[in-house]
Amino acid sequence: MEPLNVVLYHYDPRTAQTLAAGLSQHSLSVHLAHDHEDLRPTIARRRPEVLVLNMETSPDDEVEMLHREFPQLSIVCTHRLADDEMWTEALSRGASDICAPRQDEVVRTVMRQRVHVNAA
Repeated sequence: MEPLNVVLYHYDPRTAQTLAAGLSQHSLSVHLAHDHEDLRPTIARRRPEVLVLNMETSPDDEVEMLHREFPQLSIVCTHRLADDEMWTEALSRGASDICAPRQDEVVRTVMRQRVHVNAA
């Protein structure tokens, strides 16, 4: 399997570092967007296959705008209170999946995206 390039944005630097460390253990190249303003430039510069985006501090239309701007990008959303309704809403806006911002869940979800990216 080819290495997967991931950009990760989470408003809490400690959580971002924890998630990045977990993803890095799986031969993933992880790049952090340090703040919301840095997100698009980091995506454009790093050209990731997957974006891990925290929805808690992102505007409601962020996923939809990113999906339009970067149509090949697989967007994995995180939210502490992720539920079926939020999952349906995120997918309708262009996300690939949504999960809680816990290391094991994010790694599992991104690894599923890796299979889809490599199959394409």
